[in-house]
Amino acid sequence: MTFTLRLWAPSARSTAPPGGPERMRGARAAVIFLTRLPAGRAGTEDFARAPGWFAAVGLLVGGVQAVVYLLANALWGPALAALAAIIAGLLLTGALHEDGLADTFDGLGGSPRSERALEIMRDSRIGSFGALALGLVLGASVLALAQLGAGAAPVALIAAAGLSRAAMGVMLRHGPYLRAQGTGTGMTGPQNGLPIALAVAFALALGFLALGGAVLSGLAGLLAGAGVIWRWSRRRLGGVTGDILGAAQQLGALGFLLGVLAWP
Repeated sequence: MTFTLRLWAPSARSTAPPGGPERMRGARAAVIFLTRLPAGRAGTEDFARAPGWFAAVGLLVGGVQAVVYLLANALWGPALAALAAIIAGLLLTGALHEDGLADTFDGLGGSPRSERALEIMRDSRIGSFGALALGLVLGASVLALAQLGAGAAPVALIAAAGLSRAAMGVMLRHGPYLRAQGTGTGMTGPQNGLPIALAVAFALALGFLALGGAVLSGLAGLLAGAGVIWRWSRRRLGGVTGDILGAAQQLGALGFLLGVLAWP
């Protein structure tokens, strides 16, 4: 049994040259691509630069979630604050990565043949494997944030959001990317390393200041979560797709939260 999951998708890319400083066009394209925030239009060349800004946009998303968590915690306590933060992330990104998570598990769990798995992943409907994966990951994320509490959850949200999207950029660059047309088409080339390095450095520095050594176990959890999907997709499919990137972001972020919780 399947049911249709209706989700937002980025609007069609404009090939018209947008205005503004050239070095910031990739940032704007990343905002357009990863969120529902109004950021104008971007051209094809701008989207090619977007992965270099994925981590920075992740910090923005995590920052919004952290603020929502703190406000909701003051009103209702950590459990509902955790739920509110997850909902804020879903609304801000249009459930883009969650869609990829569901499609990935439907495809990889639905058929041992790579061609059939890729065909299933293209289907807009969500099946049993996707629904189970989506429910488990979202539920575990809420529980982890509630367990972390107001002292650690906001920073953990920011770090997890930024670092997991940095992992997406790495996977997109080293793929190989499988689809001639798809989410990552045109984004697999070399990227400006400065915004990536600055965003990752900020996430780690903030994490060390607020969480101490727990950042190390969080980072290990993130690498494990994203790495499992990357290895699985390369072995089963021979590379990655946009859905695989979304699944890696979700499992990487959850892995970071669980890793922080596991710190003694």
